[in-house]
Amino acid sequence: MDADISENLKRIRFEIGEAKAKYRKPDDDLRIMAVTKTVPFERVNAAVGQGITLLGENRVQEYLEKKDFYSKEAEVHFIGSLQTNKVKYIIDSVSMIHSVDSIKLAAEVDRLAAKKERCMDILIEVNIGGEESKSGVSPDRLYELISEASEFENIKIKGLMTIPPIGRSESSFEQMQRLFEDIRTKRPEMNILSMGMSSDYVAAVKYGSNIVRIGTGIFGSRK
Repeated sequence: MDADISENLKRIRFEIGEAKAKYRKPDDDLRIMAVTKTVPFERVNAAVGQGITLLGENRVQEYLEKKDFYSKEAEVHFIGSLQTNKVKYIIDSVSMIHSVDSIKLAAEVDRLAAKKERCMDILIEVNIGGEESKSGVSPDRLYELISEASEFENIKIKGLMTIPPIGRSESSFEQMQRLFEDIRTKRPEMNILSMGMSSDYVAAVKYGSNIVRIGTGIFGSRK
């Protein structure tokens, strides 16, 4: 039933509104991204009908199977781990890639964006918890990667993304906020901080996130 999507979004918007009122400036931009992994396109479009304007895709093959059925009222960002050999499949249809974590991947995005005569917005993914099981650049390599990737002409670094270790969201978000604010003093054009998911988006809002990526919270548990 699509009624559950409506009710879930009402709750999420209320909780984000409360967190914004408590921790943020009234005019701070903050977007809710509907994460669509395993969700049928009909339910994704139902969320768009409830005012969602941003979709997040994790898997290239699943995205390719569903993208033509999505409402044109929403833009799509790619947020999952991305192999260089898969960039070609998404380069012309997503508006941002959140998961760039190496100069090799940045170079391939730049190369293919040039072939399409476009400039691709990207975020640098940070492995804030130093977890071997997760992708992302380590915080001590972050500035070097930003400096190197900034040399490319067909990508634009818009900010940072992270997925914190389980049980360490608050401290990780606080670390990310410090990193982000420090980088912005040197690169004010980097104005996006993408962090927070269904279980921790309120804490993410507290620490400056302006894109929260919510799947289960909107669509219910995956089957």
